[in-house]
Amino acid sequence: MSVVLGITMGLLMPEYIFNYTDIIIDFGLCLLLFFVGIDIGRNKGVFNDIKKIGLKVLLIPIMIIIGSISGSVIAGFFVGLPVNESSAVGAGFGWYSLSAMLLSEYSTELSALAFISNVVREILAIIFIPIIAKYIGDVESVAPAGATAMDTSLPIISKATNPEISIIAFITGVVLSSLVPILVPMLINL
Repeated sequence: MSVVLGITMGLLMPEYIFNYTDIIIDFGLCLLLFFVGIDIGRNKGVFNDIKKIGLKVLLIPIMIIIGSISGSVIAGFFVGLPVNESSAVGAGFGWYSLSAMLLSEYSTELSALAFISNVVREILAIIFIPIIAKYIGDVESVAPAGATAMDTSLPIISKATNPEISIIAFITGVVLSSLVPILVPMLINL
């Protein structure tokens, strides 16, 4: 329903408004994340729970890194991509704009593949996070989001799970987002 409403609004809006869509999207995302922060902050014990977990919280992004890159290498064999190219695409972790730009210096085709595959990852994450949280587990629902676990996917994770998982998702997103500009160039140059 939201997509249909968005398409309708896009057709009816005057052209000049499209010059400001990036500002409107940024404002909307900031507002959404603000309310997620309020929801997390209401639960006072969540930070103590995270302290108890300690450095084990880093196992989640490590496993996501291993899974994403391994999966992209396996998929690369099926489409005939060399390991360095397929692993670099997977190292985007859902951050489609940055990974595509980093790979554009190497190849426009690979840049387009990174963009498309990471956009699809984000769309699939939005669809499957609630299902994974309900039928598999809360921690496991962080994995599909990848780097977007700290921003666009965080409200979905927060709604589908609990405040503790929301903080874990945020930490995971920060770690993965920090590693994209390091891993993508490193892997493509193997």
